[in-house]
Amino acid sequence: MLGILSKILGTKNEREVKKLSERVAEINALEPSLKSLDDSALRAKTDEFRKRIEAGETLNDILAEAFAVVREVSRRVLKMRHFDVQLIGGMVLHSGKIAEMKTGEGKTLSATLPVYLNALDGRGVHIVTVNDYLAKRDAKWMGPIYDFFGLSVGVIQNDASFIYDPSYHADEIRLHNLRPVDRRNAYHADITFGTNNEFGFDYLRDNMKYHIDDYVQRELNFAIVDEVDSILIDEARTPLIISGPSEESTDKYYQIDKIIPKLKIETDYTIDEKAKSVMLTDEGNIKVEKLLGIVNLYDPANIELVHHVNQGLRAHSLFKHDVDYIVKDNEVIIVDEFTGRLMPGRRWSDGLHQAIEAKEGVKIASENQTLATITFQNYFRMYNKLAGMTGTADTEAAEFIKIYNLDVLVIPTNKPLIRPDFPDVVYKNVNGKLNAVVNEIEDCHKRGQPVLVGTISIEKSELIDSMLKKRKVPHTVLNAKYHEKEAEIVAQAGRSGSVTIATNMAGRGTDIVLGGNPEATAKDMLGDRKDYSEEEYRKALEEAERICREDREKVIAAGGLHILGTERHEARRIDNQLRGRSGRQGDPGSSRFYLSLEDDLMRIFGSDRISGLMDKLGMDESQPIEHKWISKAIENSQKKVEGHNFDIRKHLLEYDDVMNKQRTEIYSFRKKILTGENLRSRVMELAEDVLDSIVFIYCPEEKHPEEWDMKGLGDALYGQFNTIYSVTETGIEELHQNLLGKIEEAYNNKEQEIGEQALRYLEKMILLQVVDSQWKDHLLSMDHLKEGIGLRGYGQRDPLVEYKKEAFDAFTEMGERVASEVVGRLFKIQIAREDEIERRLAFKPVKMQYGRGGEAGMAVTKPQTVVKSVRVGRNDPCICGSGKKYKRCCGQNE
Repeated sequence: MLGILSKILGTKNEREVKKLSERVAEINALEPSLKSLDDSALRAKTDEFRKRIEAGETLNDILAEAFAVVREVSRRVLKMRHFDVQLIGGMVLHSGKIAEMKTGEGKTLSATLPVYLNALDGRGVHIVTVNDYLAKRDAKWMGPIYDFFGLSVGVIQNDASFIYDPSYHADEIRLHNLRPVDRRNAYHADITFGTNNEFGFDYLRDNMKYHIDDYVQRELNFAIVDEVDSILIDEARTPLIISGPSEESTDKYYQIDKIIPKLKIETDYTIDEKAKSVMLTDEGNIKVEKLLGIVNLYDPANIELVHHVNQGLRAHSLFKHDVDYIVKDNEVIIVDEFTGRLMPGRRWSDGLHQAIEAKEGVKIASENQTLATITFQNYFRMYNKLAGMTGTADTEAAEFIKIYNLDVLVIPTNKPLIRPDFPDVVYKNVNGKLNAVVNEIEDCHKRGQPVLVGTISIEKSELIDSMLKKRKVPHTVLNAKYHEKEAEIVAQAGRSGSVTIATNMAGRGTDIVLGGNPEATAKDMLGDRKDYSEEEYRKALEEAERICREDREKVIAAGGLHILGTERHEARRIDNQLRGRSGRQGDPGSSRFYLSLEDDLMRIFGSDRISGLMDKLGMDESQPIEHKWISKAIENSQKKVEGHNFDIRKHLLEYDDVMNKQRTEIYSFRKKILTGENLRSRVMELAEDVLDSIVFIYCPEEKHPEEWDMKGLGDALYGQFNTIYSVTETGIEELHQNLLGKIEEAYNNKEQEIGEQALRYLEKMILLQVVDSQWKDHLLSMDHLKEGIGLRGYGQRDPLVEYKKEAFDAFTEMGERVASEVVGRLFKIQIAREDEIERRLAFKPVKMQYGRGGEAGMAVTKPQTVVKSVRVGRNDPCICGSGKKYKRCCGQNE
């Protein structure tokens, strides 16, 4: 019934596209009149639009005119005119949805339409990319459009920040037109390009600062996330973490690593590859106890040992050298499972990275303590409006709507897609598969058809590399070990007869043009020279364009770019992305996946029946099976993995939502402290809270005043407020008001003693220091709570409910500790010279590490000074007046 209705009425997607097509006609109708305007009249449109917005018109009211103006400017300055389907894509992005646009359909150019429109109100637009290279490239590429309108463009990089400036010439050609500026200026530009990691880390760093003027980010207004599936789905399992060093010894990792090889799989431990987990058997528990010389491995005192044994087993049995990581310069470097890129400096958290370091016999870095953390889900949900674009989102549409409230709209291609996707071919083992792969590569090369070979690991790409070398087939290998020039290499993968082997999604965001990319070809012609003139480059580019045009004809005659997948990825999207590199803009092309029953996906999700059938039929390794049922079975396996990974991401988010509420409250409180000129009233509120707690303990309402512990009350008041109070038995309300009046009087005396300005500064700094110290300890306790909360399930209690309850209790207790400590310090503070106060209260610089954590948590090692300060003398008397040395009091958390 639904199928019949869809045929009559069209699918929801088709109806939406049809509706937007009506608006396209409105935009197209404006084109002739705009073509007749000179450049100055087009520039003036920006001021006209801004005045109309100030007068009350909405962005939707001026959308058609704004889009038409951008298209005309793009035609003039970039020689690129937006297709109608790109206008539809731009409208989808403006409406806060995800636009699925196939590879080569011009997502980058489409984004200029909603970016310009939403930058008009001056609140800023963020364009989020998957790596620094794409952020720089897109800012320089689309910069001339924005610059024409007088809009500023910022670029955020891992170690620098820039403003697009056409008149700026850098020593390095790749940095031409990018003028270095501080991070705050880049964020305060009308449009800011950067990676998801940098946007997230800057948010966390801002909320660790001690002066509001040091904040670099402003309001999170509108973000367009490029390759949205990669950022919001693939990377959502690992939260961003800023951590500091802990003091735990690393010897335990070497100790555990020595016993792991003595444990036998199945007898001593079992592996669940789907869940990527390892579990000791009863025999294994006994053996570990014997090897470690302990009586009971599960004694509460040994709970850490259990954790480290499990991580050691995971390191040895689930994480493979040259697949999940490589060892380079005596250091374990993670390989990104989705992009195949190296991730230098990143570390798996929770002791896993240290366990792998012990396994590989390299120096073990110390564990880190979390200082600030957030998931991408919660970071991007803070934007007032969020949109995304990618070539593959429809398979994850349910997750996008559930987690981010983002609808997915599939945009039609500008020209029909003519690429045939051939059925999968399945071989009995890896050897048979790889021989068939190399045979097809050799055949394509002889015919002049370019081939892009997709692998899922460095190990597999190097294996095919060695086989092709033996057959003397020229080729280029692009994997995590050699990705400095990946964009140029991928751009040239469409040349006649070229063979490019790439891990997974290397070079994502770069179009493969049949016949080759003229810019990359011109650079090849000029060689490694950096001193060539603009005239030399212009001549080289003209010649390169001629060469590429001729080569394109040869490639089209040979059948276009052939995609050859050597293994299915666990997510269908990744396979679709690989296929999507071919057949852009109606070009010819083809794709095929070669599989074996020994591939991870096939093995984990049941290839036994197919293997048994092949044995019965007497098929050898060189004979393939090719049937639509097998392709369907593989797709079902992928759906199972996708569902499993969605559950992991949802699980992570459910726990992080608890922390997110607390994080929001703490960061909001910090910001109020930083922006508050006079914090006296807030301090007195905290003092009243502390007084209430003390009175509640020593003078309970249900008891008669004669039964109150007046000595205990007096001692507690002296310990907290540093003043002796004479208290007489009276009613609870009268007692409370009497004591509150005396506390206010004591604080007035303290203000006169120290000086109003000095006390205001002390209030701010002590509040910030105490909040930060307590929040850090709270995060550590939450990490520990999360580690063990799963065990509550054995007691028939929901771990998530238990976690929420205990997290709330812990947060409440933290608030009470903050109030008590702040009030205690301020009331006990001693007179000091005003010029000494700032020096004594300043924290010494702290080395931070920025990283990724969570399910397979990572941590990026990037030391950075967070607070500029003068070092406090460790043995100086503490400013809080406790009489202790600084290192024993306010400096004890350093």
